[in-house]
Amino acid sequence: MITVRGLVKRFGMKTVLRDLDFDVNPGEFVALLGPNGAGKTTFLRILSSLSKPSAGHVMVAGHSLPHQASAVRARLGVVSHLPLLYGDLTAEENLRFYARMYNILNAGARIEEVLQLVGLLDRRGDLVRTYSRGMQQRLAIGRAMLHDPDVMLFDEPYTGLDQDAATMLDGVLRNVAGQGRTIVMTSHDLARAEVLATRFDVLSRGRIAASSTRRALGKLNLLTFYKRALAG
Repeated sequence: MITVRGLVKRFGMKTVLRDLDFDVNPGEFVALLGPNGAGKTTFLRILSSLSKPSAGHVMVAGHSLPHQASAVRARLGVVSHLPLLYGDLTAEENLRFYARMYNILNAGARIEEVLQLVGLLDRRGDLVRTYSRGMQQRLAIGRAMLHDPDVMLFDEPYTGLDQDAATMLDGVLRNVAGQGRTIVMTSHDLARAEVLATRFDVLSRGRIAASSTRRALGKLNLLTFYKRALAG
């Protein structure tokens, strides 16, 4: 579902991603881990067509980036730590706006389905600016999956959430993953990543330093795996 070969990203004289290779199979939930400055957000911005690579080959859902960016966006849902919603619109109005952008048929039924999935159906008529931070993040996920994307990218979705909101978001992410979507999520929360993801990739010095499935970890916990990857 995602294929990356020899990816390089430079900002002026600074090289952030160096000859990076990355593959994700359909239905995998990959946690992309790494210290601040490792290039995780830059990498997700390239996968989401928001930034162009300096070199290398990137394919998402069968389409090449950056040349087929429009086709990729139609198959992709993106959630960052910023909800990027319209505060003076209701939840339903926000989703109707995006439904028109994606030319979604039977938009009313799809919006109701998504609001039910993210647990906001009872608050559909409330202005988004009255929502808590956690509710806004759940609605952002609803917006990202409104057009039924094959691939979803989450960039630090837990940032700024309290414990209750984070627990609610856990449930939403499990539901999203349970629908068979391909997911890549950056996170500093190793405990949550260990429970949610099926694979763990550690990004360090612009490359994937180590990769393991949950099953392959065996008795090794994710923190130990992560530290060993960075040390190597």
